[in-house]
Amino acid sequence: MIQDFKKEGKLVPSDVVVKVLQQAMQRSENEKFLIDGFPRNEENRFSAENVLKIEADLVLFLDCSEEEMTRRLLNRNQGRVDDNIDTIKKRLKVYSESTLPVDGEKSIDEVFKEVKGVFTELDKSQEQSKT
Repeated sequence: MIQDFKKEGKLVPSDVVVKVLQQAMQRSENEKFLIDGFPRNEENRFSAENVLKIEADLVLFLDCSEEEMTRRLLNRNQGRVDDNIDTIKKRLKVYSESTLPVDGEKSIDEVFKEVKGVFTELDKSQEQSKT
């Protein structure tokens, strides 16, 4: 079912995504998670909060041009059914209609470094609020 949504360039329903996330989180030994591409909208967030019974400490939104996103998707070489130009165009249309943009045009390493810095600062502020 998930593969069908991906192939058509559609968003997987929130309840399905949340169940998959819940299973992965329960199998993990980690207490904190960085979930790439979720939540994409308020409905995703609402579903996650209700099913998982948690609220995100932080949601990062990285803005990146469609050209750069397309380049990265076509070059990730994971053999995914949705990694083709037609499906990517559909996915980007759905994405832009359901999500508000923020910046990620830097190199992947630079974006990672900045995201890591945000989480470091978040950890510091949470530790300070405990004392």
